[in-house]
Amino acid sequence: MSDDHDHHDGNDEHELRVSKIRDGTVIDHVRGGQALNVLAILGIDGSDGEEVSVGMNVPSDRLARKDIVKVEGRELSQDEVDVLSLIAPDATINIVRDFDVVEKHRVERPDVVEGVLSCPNAGCITTSGEPVTSRFAVLEDGVRCAYCGTIVREEIASLIDT
Repeated sequence: MSDDHDHHDGNDEHELRVSKIRDGTVIDHVRGGQALNVLAILGIDGSDGEEVSVGMNVPSDRLARKDIVKVEGRELSQDEVDVLSLIAPDATINIVRDFDVVEKHRVERPDVVEGVLSCPNAGCITTSGEPVTSRFAVLEDGVRCAYCGTIVREEIASLIDT
C-alpha cells in the first residue's frame, strides 16, 4: 500500500503535512506571507492546471514563520530563481525527481537582474517603447534601475514582467 503523504513519527509537533510531489520544485523557507508573490513571479495562477501546494505562515526553525510552495512538473530556471531571491532571500530550492530530492540549494541574490522587472518610472527609457531591456542592480534592500536610477524597495513582485 503506497501512501504519498509525509509520515508523522510523533517527534515533530510542527510537521507540515502536504502531499509529496513526484517531479518538480519545492521552494522552502520563503518569508511568511510571500508565497502568493512567489506564485506570481512564476506566472502560476492555477489556470494551466499545475498541481501546486502552498503552506503559509507555518512554524520554522530558521524563520519565525515561513511559507512553502510545491510545484509539480516544473523545475525553475536560473532567471526565475534570481527573481525569487529578491522577495525570498532565505529560500531553499529543492528539485524533486521520482519523489527524491536530487538537488537542493539556497537562492543567491544576483548583482544584476535583466529583462525580468519593469521600471516604475514612466519616464525611463525602458518604459518609453524603446527596444531597451530593463536592467536593475540588486541592492541589500531593493533594486535600482541601471538607466534612470529609480530605487524600488517595496512591492518588487508587482514589477515582474509576465
